[in-house]
Amino acid sequence: MDTINEWLKEHNIIEVECLIPDMTGNARGKFVPADKFFKEETRLPESILLQSVTGGYPDEFDQILGVNDGDMFLLPDPKAMRLVPWAKDPTAQIIHDCTTRDGELHPLSSRGVLKRILALYEKEGWQPVVAPEVEFYLVKQTSDPDYELEPPIGRSGRAEVMRRSYTIDAINEFEPLIEAMFGHCEKMGLDVDSLIDETGAAQMELNFLHGNALDLADQVFTFKRTLRETAMQHGVFATFMAKPMESQPGSSMHIHQSIVDSTTGKNIFVDEQGNENELFRHYIGGLQKFTTSAMPFYAPNVNSYRRYAREIAAPINLNWGYDNRTTGIRVPESSSQAKRVENRFAGVDVNPYLAFAATLACGYLGMKLGVEPSAPTTGNAYEDEIEVPRTLEHAARLLDECQELRDIMGNTFVDAYVAVKAFEYEEFNQVISSWEREHLLLNV
Repeated sequence: MDTINEWLKEHNIIEVECLIPDMTGNARGKFVPADKFFKEETRLPESILLQSVTGGYPDEFDQILGVNDGDMFLLPDPKAMRLVPWAKDPTAQIIHDCTTRDGELHPLSSRGVLKRILALYEKEGWQPVVAPEVEFYLVKQTSDPDYELEPPIGRSGRAEVMRRSYTIDAINEFEPLIEAMFGHCEKMGLDVDSLIDETGAAQMELNFLHGNALDLADQVFTFKRTLRETAMQHGVFATFMAKPMESQPGSSMHIHQSIVDSTTGKNIFVDEQGNENELFRHYIGGLQKFTTSAMPFYAPNVNSYRRYAREIAAPINLNWGYDNRTTGIRVPESSSQAKRVENRFAGVDVNPYLAFAATLACGYLGMKLGVEPSAPTTGNAYEDEIEVPRTLEHAARLLDECQELRDIMGNTFVDAYVAVKAFEYEEFNQVISSWEREHLLLNV
């Protein structure tokens, strides 16, 4: 803790944001004056980890957490300290681990779930390397949830209405916002690589440099909050909904992943001659075998499943292929040391800790169980059958029934996650949509 205390003094920090990621991947926590940060224990109600995206709780609350609604303890991570560049006074944010009274990782902590998966790799002498690609939309601000989202007005005084992929001028429309975003990212030590204009109107993608999975999850968690704040300072919203506009493509978070030997740093997916080996095949086999059960972590909201339709740049089946973007499991062209797999299932609305944990868990199971993959797809995977679940309710049932994922992600956690997602689906299912009123009111 001396490292944290010295860092706070070095930066003349007045206030500390004590943060944890909740089940949705959003920031929860409390403000603590810097001079009191180490003078008292930081606690939060553990019920925070069982709350839905709408603020409700599933009926299974008592079975999972008991009736007391007790406290959990927050342990600061000195590797997850950052300045808050938009704060008026010198402020720090520190991501904490959630622990039980006896110091163990809390079973419902999403950051804890990722740490448990990484511990399995560490036991094998392996270290995962990931690189996320985060897509998002800029949209006009609105306070009316019935108002259809629209692209915002850019510097030209006009809104983008057509798709202009990789167009520099489209990004320059929002140059002040983008410059401020990159400035905040630099001050917060986020390893951002490049920004591109994506397929949708005012849709962009930010790529992160590859690195440690826990660190990258912390960075994506921090970036989402940073971009939302930066966008609001410039009079627009940034949204990480998976499918915010019906006429535009969805937003994903593709996850590039490889595994290196912890001692030598060599990529374990290739042999001494640089050829793909059985660990590589089995990793892909694991992704194929367990992805449908892991879908609630890649598509965690009712809106998420609007991405999975033919020909809209989201995968619909378990096919894999070399440099084939119609597949959900893509192997990019690379050198042998950079041999990696790209998981294209995840939407950008994921909790990054859980999405990383899920994809690494699937690959780990494939390697440990020796799962052989299918033959690679060379054609258009959209021409094959739809294999992914199309609703949150279906996906949650598949996760609930998968004992292999339960065993390594934690039975208590899976019980809680499935309960929350079932609760959210039932809440959504109670809402009558405009489509139903339009087409069924007088026609059935």
